[in-house]
Amino acid sequence: HLISDAHEWMNEIPTVPTYSPAKPLAFMKKRHCEKIEGSKSLAQSWRMKDRMKTVSVALVLCLNVGVDPPDVVKTTPCARLECWIDPLSMGPQKALETIGANLQKQYENWQPRARYKQSLDPTVDEVKKLCTSLRRNAKEERVLFHYNGHGVPRPTVNGEIWVFNKNYTQYIPLSIYDLQTWMGSPSIFVYDCSNAGLIVKSFKQFALQREQELEVAAINPNHPLAQMPLPPSMKNCIQLAACEASELLPMIPDLPADLFTSCLTTPIKIALRWFCMQKSVRLVPGVTLDLIEKIPGRLNDRRTPLGELNWIFTAITDTIAWNVLPRDLFQKLFRQDLLVASLFRNFLLAERIMRSYNCTPVSSPRLPPTYMHAMWQAWDLAVDICLSQLPTIIEEGTAFRHSPFFAEQLTAFQVWLTMGVENRNPPEQLPIVLQVLLSQVHRLRALDLLGRFLDLGPWAVSLALSVGIFPYVLKLLQSSARELRPLLVFIW
Repeated sequence: HLISDAHEWMNEIPTVPTYSPAKPLAFMKKRHCEKIEGSKSLAQSWRMKDRMKTVSVALVLCLNVGVDPPDVVKTTPCARLECWIDPLSMGPQKALETIGANLQKQYENWQPRARYKQSLDPTVDEVKKLCTSLRRNAKEERVLFHYNGHGVPRPTVNGEIWVFNKNYTQYIPLSIYDLQTWMGSPSIFVYDCSNAGLIVKSFKQFALQREQELEVAAINPNHPLAQMPLPPSMKNCIQLAACEASELLPMIPDLPADLFTSCLTTPIKIALRWFCMQKSVRLVPGVTLDLIEKIPGRLNDRRTPLGELNWIFTAITDTIAWNVLPRDLFQKLFRQDLLVASLFRNFLLAERIMRSYNCTPVSSPRLPPTYMHAMWQAWDLAVDICLSQLPTIIEEGTAFRHSPFFAEQLTAFQVWLTMGVENRNPPEQLPIVLQVLLSQVHRLRALDLLGRFLDLGPWAVSLALSVGIFPYVLKLLQSSARELRPLLVFIW
């Protein structure tokens, strides 16, 4: 009876009319029909969990001043400058020491707190002692190994670079496998020599060999490696090489012999010199190589001509990298370590300059080509505007007119906010907005545009965080400027 009563009761319930597309009931406006994406939780990949520091630098110079290696036929005249020093202008030993001291100063501009050790025309044992000592003191931090091989034979296909014996009567091979063992990980290697790409290839082969040996040792407890402490993985090592495996370094006399090192450590100086060697400089009368040596200011003072150029260069290379690289690789190379970030920004310049001389710098991790990126035209224009003022600034003492670069880039960002937001392609000017926050002149406008961008949604916030905006905003929150507070509160 209960069951039959229940059936009767259910049958008495009035049926709900079925939904018919022709007769919508509710929630049929456009805002209810579009695809619901939801609020995606942002992975905090922008927050560097493994921030690192390059704490030690090994500067290994194999120059053997006055003696050319047997496998290199130099042009006459040829490139001679090493660290902007002519080694033939003084005695060989003094030249070697002066070049070593200059190279250290050039690196110190980028990382003044690192521990520097020079090894000038060394033996294998001296390199081993240097590398093991630096690794022991660095512990888990990064060590840099800079190798200049202009005075020794080229690297071999067997994975060797060259140093000297004690009496400088023989060239002695040094295995990259041994160098890996002494340097450990994490490390960054810079190779300034012909056929430098061979070293990168050998390094990768030896790293793979190590991984395979470790896998065998893990399976077989009787394997000799199983009884030894685990060697470091080479996966966290970075390499920068001056050219491909089959290429020679350019020998043009107007260029420094260590063109790659010049690009990495004195980028503004070599960029201006290279600019003056191009045909386009004819449009800027009165600018000579001697004149660019007299550009007033300091690199770290953005109010001076030299400092402003350096600031623009940083913004442009950062922007190129952010627009070209995958986000995780950008974070690793341009945000994790200050010295590594500087070297990779300058590496983009090295690629641009050295490719014009049929030389292709190599990196590991490998970067996509950037030498034709449109932002280099903005750099050329900034250099052009600066150099065109030089004759009157130096000879007549006229005031320096600041570059319109940052104002123009903010305008481009504003145009994107007005017209380009529909497709959600990242605005390429975003890293430049970060740099503009450093300037009191443009800060208010930059914060206003940044706030409008962040208001577009979580995807915009994610992009801003990935470019590194967080510490800048955090710093500005401590500012006492009243006009910034409403914008900063909105952004926060």
